[in-house]
Amino acid sequence: MALEVLFTIIFVGLVSIAGYYFSFLTASGAAAAFVTGCCATAGYGMEGLLLLGIFFASSSIWSKYKHREKEFLKNIHTKGSARDWIQVAANGGIAAAAALAAFVWENPVWLLAYCISIASANADTWASELGTLSKQPPISIRTFKRAATGVSGAISGPGTLAAVFGALLIAVSADALFQLEMPETLIIFTAGVAGMLVDSVIGAFFQASYQCTECGHITENPRHCGRPGRLISGHMLMDNDMVNLLSSLIAVILGISLYKFV
Repeated sequence: MALEVLFTIIFVGLVSIAGYYFSFLTASGAAAAFVTGCCATAGYGMEGLLLLGIFFASSSIWSKYKHREKEFLKNIHTKGSARDWIQVAANGGIAAAAALAAFVWENPVWLLAYCISIASANADTWASELGTLSKQPPISIRTFKRAATGVSGAISGPGTLAAVFGALLIAVSADALFQLEMPETLIIFTAGVAGMLVDSVIGAFFQASYQCTECGHITENPRHCGRPGRLISGHMLMDNDMVNLLSSLIAVILGISLYKFV
């Protein structure tokens, strides 16, 4: 048992270091990924760690895919493709909490929460990374008009399709790893896609958007051209990380609610 725990810690540590080495994670992101991985293993063993790894690997690959064509996003987003600890916590924090809860108190609802949170994060990441490559500008959920590519709260056909496949990958993987019942697998898939849609709605109506006082560029970054931007919509505390965390939480609540009625 002690050797198994030691092996797991070493394995998770090596994966986290590899994520930092290949620029998928910052130093703080690697540390947060290590903690998240340990939590996942404590609650759900190697199966839980593997499911988390599928999300991390697939989302990291898509973040690097055609990265040169995504260079323009630096003018819109506050962070690059390498995830820091806040991004890791926003995308994996609820999963880690669910795994720890399962470690302390065994209940099938925690596994559902664990899988849904990962499915939601995967769906949203796939939608963001692949949707920005669409040749057609996305449509804003708030105005139903074409919006600039990469702006939060806007969806595209390719991005939505990517979200569906992202959620499906996690749902099918969870089914294979944990031998789930069909209703549970469908709930994970449905709630995962719903989480992406909720993310878009929150992003459209509540996420902070700024205008650069120097060049007039619209961005999610509170600073642009070396100067503080002017808040033009949303709330300053509602950045992309907060939106991701809230959408994942809402997806979990939705999924558990459906589970109670199945």
